[in-house]
Amino acid sequence: MILIIISLIAILAAIFTAVACSRVRVPRKPGLEGIEDREAAQAYDRISRWPQFRLLRRMIAGKLATYRPTGTLADIGCGPGRLTSLLAQLHPDLHVVGIDASEEMILAAVSIASLQGLSERVTFREGDVANLPMPNETLDFVVSTMSLHHWSNPGGGLSEIHRVLKKGGQVLLFDLRRDSRCFFYWLMKFAQVVVVPSEIRRVNEPLGSILSSYTLAELEGLLAGSPFKESKIEGGAVWMSVWARKS
Repeated sequence: MILIIISLIAILAAIFTAVACSRVRVPRKPGLEGIEDREAAQAYDRISRWPQFRLLRRMIAGKLATYRPTGTLADIGCGPGRLTSLLAQLHPDLHVVGIDASEEMILAAVSIASLQGLSERVTFREGDVANLPMPNETLDFVVSTMSLHHWSNPGGGLSEIHRVLKKGGQVLLFDLRRDSRCFFYWLMKFAQVVVVPSEIRRVNEPLGSILSSYTLAELEGLLAGSPFKESKIEGGAVWMSVWARKS
């Protein structure tokens, strides 16, 4: 009898593991492109201070460092600018520009950079990735984190990034993947109901970001239709990144 019970437990555990580790298969649902709600922007800034988001920023900064950025770097979809300011701190020779479609986010980012004494090396501009507020071939590097899934016209966004990059300029995009592991999807559903502030729940986050993100195959299709001819995609359990260079 004990052996039967142990066997049943093992089978149930194997089934649960298989389901939890399988990938989510849901159609893409485009979400909000910018957070204009002041309360939502403030709540987003509060949760961006949580340890897991600090760890995420450090991970992205470490990834960026392997490409040795120089010159002028733009952080597109910068939100409250905490990654933007971190990159300026880690790379003193860089001039960093944060760009976001939300005026409320830009106001928060300016305040944070000022408190950290970075106002002379970090600037912020309100702008849309489909119409970046800068001339042709002015940037050496572009970073965008957790923003791609919000772009209403991703093809246009990639073309705009290509336009503003100098020849040889690089771009690093980091985002969620919709075909993430089921356990992550369940975790985010739980977090949205129990953990995240009500101001964030009101704009259907974080689930909205997962459902509006892309799969690896979709990202490959976006890149194939872009002006970038040199690129590399990496995928993790719940995230993906793409590096590309302007020829």
